[in-house]
Amino acid sequence: MSDSGFDIGLDDATQAGVFEVDAADLSALAAAGRDAGLLVRRIELDGCQDKQSLLMRLGAVLDLPPGWGRNWDALMDALRDLEWLPAPGYVLLFEGAGQLHGRLPHELETLVGILQEASAWWAGSDVPFWAFVAMRTSAPQGAGADR
Repeated sequence: MSDSGFDIGLDDATQAGVFEVDAADLSALAAAGRDAGLLVRRIELDGCQDKQSLLMRLGAVLDLPPGWGRNWDALMDALRDLEWLPAPGYVLLFEGAGQLHGRLPHELETLVGILQEASAWWAGSDVPFWAFVAMRTSAPQGAGADR
């Protein structure tokens, strides 16, 4: 059992991947990731206006090395390396993906594909690499109950 009182198996690389979640789940997933000894990074996607701002946001939060290419191929290469962020595994929590999807659906689709490839690559080395993408925000309790 973990420090938080529950264990959802985030240390299992064979189960890792990219999952759509509710924004309300991100804090519990962050705690579970930390309990599993994994490196956790939260990435706010709201406010990204174009591909370049999205890549710059990812580069900043993931502390990508100076001079990384700031393109999709370079992001894929970086996510398969991560030597500057040594950890037994990784949990990336993406907030505001629904807003990004509304503005830049193709870029979000490309990002998700890269995250899936990175997760599969790390699984080959038995390293869990999780990405949780919050596409929606929970409605306040009681909202829409009468509908």
